Amino acid sequence: MHMKKFIILLMMACCLSVQSQQKDYSIRAVDFTKVKLNDHFWLPRIEINRTVTIPASFTRCENTGRVNNFVMAGNRNGKFCTKYPFDDTDIYKTIEGASYSLAIHPDLKLLAYIDSLITIIGKAQESDGYLYTARTINPAAAHTWSGKERWEKERELSHELYNAGHLYEAAAAHYLATKKTNLLNIALKNADLVCSVFGPGRKSVAPGHEIVEMGLVKLYRITGKKEYLNTAKFFIEARGTYTGYNAKSEDPWQNGSYWQDDKPVALQEEAEGHAVRAGYLYSAVADVAALTGDDSLLHAIDKIWENVVTKKMYVQGSVGAKGDGERYGNNYELPNASAYNETCAAIANVYWNQRMFLLHGDSKYIDVLEKTLYNGLISGIGLDGKSFFYTNAMQVQLSVAKQNPNGFTNGEVEASRSGWFECSCCPTNLVRLIPSVPGYIYAQKESSIYANLFISGTADLMVGKTRVKMIQQNNYPWNGALVFLVNPSKPAAFNLKIRIPGWARNEAIPSDLYYFKNISEKKAVISINGLPVDYSIEKGYAVLNRTWKKGDRVELNLPMEVRRVAANEILTEDRGRIALQMGPIIYCAEWSDNGARTSNIILAADAQFTTAYQPDLLNGVTVLKSNVLKVEADSITGTVQTVNRPFTAIPYYAWANRGKGEMQVWIPEKIKGVELITKIN
Repeated sequence: MHMKKFIILLMMACCLSVQSQQKDYSIRAVDFTKVKLNDHFWLPRIEINRTVTIPASFTRCENTGRVNNFVMAGNRNGKFCTKYPFDDTDIYKTIEGASYSLAIHPDLKLLAYIDSLITIIGKAQESDGYLYTARTINPAAAHTWSGKERWEKERELSHELYNAGHLYEAAAAHYLATKKTNLLNIALKNADLVCSVFGPGRKSVAPGHEIVEMGLVKLYRITGKKEYLNTAKFFIEARGTYTGYNAKSEDPWQNGSYWQDDKPVALQEEAEGHAVRAGYLYSAVADVAALTGDDSLLHAIDKIWENVVTKKMYVQGSVGAKGDGERYGNNYELPNASAYNETCAAIANVYWNQRMFLLHGDSKYIDVLEKTLYNGLISGIGLDGKSFFYTNAMQVQLSVAKQNPNGFTNGEVEASRSGWFECSCCPTNLVRLIPSVPGYIYAQKESSIYANLFISGTADLMVGKTRVKMIQQNNYPWNGALVFLVNPSKPAAFNLKIRIPGWARNEAIPSDLYYFKNISEKKAVISINGLPVDYSIEKGYAVLNRTWKKGDRVELNLPMEVRRVAANEILTEDRGRIALQMGPIIYCAEWSDNGARTSNIILAADAQFTTAYQPDLLNGVTVLKSNVLKVEADSITGTVQTVNRPFTAIPYYAWANRGKGEMQVWIPEKIKGVELITKIN
């Protein structure tokens, strides 16, 4: 199809889409391209992603053979040269992240390089749209996970539709950022094939690793082609219909729960199985529920979200406790020593909670999103932008680390960061998440503007027919003094809804899973143009309703105090222990600041804290300081004593950037027992 003809048809489809889409999210996020940051927390991370992480990711895709797989597929000759059939997605995800970067930072050299990759990808695509290098290189000797025929092992191992989903996500981002259709054409050709193969009266399967559903929705939004939305819904509804599982088995691989496939989605009430797959599924369910008005799907994800937040989330926002299958455990199964907490699961959690907010307009979803984003997600990437955690530990102790026999399950394996993994889904997933952060700051519904995240910068919005420039000025997350400058092009009446975070309302999490032991009497204070104002709270938002004029200044002061977080008594490993939080940041004790050991610290209930911003430490962080008891043993005399020692806690996300050693999130308030360890390797 000629490019000009394609663009005309695409424009017509988009116009039809606007007319035909009767349902959608009642709230819409403000696109990240409308927001320009100038803060000192996220902007440097986005810049490191642009200058370090994206180039490093592309280089590693080349050096590890991922690009060569596409070259060989284009030649229809060779041998698949990486380990997993889903390795294609690392290129797609990096292109997606690079496209987000291009949208706000044009780079002709990067654009040309991406075009060269797209050419290679296009040659690897088969004539009917099929694109999967693990088979196309040599169909007679396809990857052992792939089966002899197309889609044969999609339910369990092949990841054919997973690859397709990441292709669609990348193509949508690339098209929206560059307005070029070269990758979009490839994705649409593949999507048309998928829609022709799967559907009512055709092949039915619940995709083994979800994301194709999210990708199809994005293609639907671009083209308005109803088949894409219908197929996404079909894949969701295919879950729980397969009869080949042993429903009576407690083994998640035997009963289908590992794939969220043991029962129809509309009947699911609990987060289960592989945590990344689950998060992508729940995100897609939200999309489809919004676009189709399917209340049964909406009720299901409401229940599943409640299950996660009340029973299956770690204090720093991570999910997926079990290394055995990278999956959710049972209710309240949140061990520290073996915590898995895959970085990709944190990313999926952000996607899901953003969609839950768009459905319901409740700040509790952004509270969870923020907790994950500032803690369990960015802990997955080193401050250098090119070292990573696949898993995110809750503690690293000498005695615990020695117990790790295999896999990414606890301390010893990932007490230090790696530049790449054989399964490198997490680094490339971070590539695409980091530059999209500005798109989570604001949202709109009719004549209301939601301010969800507190990041300095400027946003250009439209409220009705009035242009509004929103400016944030703050030093968040280290300081709770926030300024919002409201600049409409002409006086305009609308609601400004500013999130009052749960942590500023004495709520550690939107459930009783964790709570603050020290309740604060301080309240969030708001003034407009220097005058204090009373405000009402609706679903966690301070609602400021007035006719706004250019130069209006809103000041919000959030009480930024050191909080002691305790866990529900059901979490037995956390009994008698506390975690530390200030603002949205969860803290940890690391070996480098605490005499090489953290597992012997006792943080008494009456310990007092001071805070200090240290610009030269860990790219600039606020640390917590106190005096604590440390249990120390004399290996010669065999005596044990407690001694007073200075104590420093750093943000959890920043640990393991200064070498390998002990780390602790949950710190005991009393001595329960003593384990003698006299040597640190």
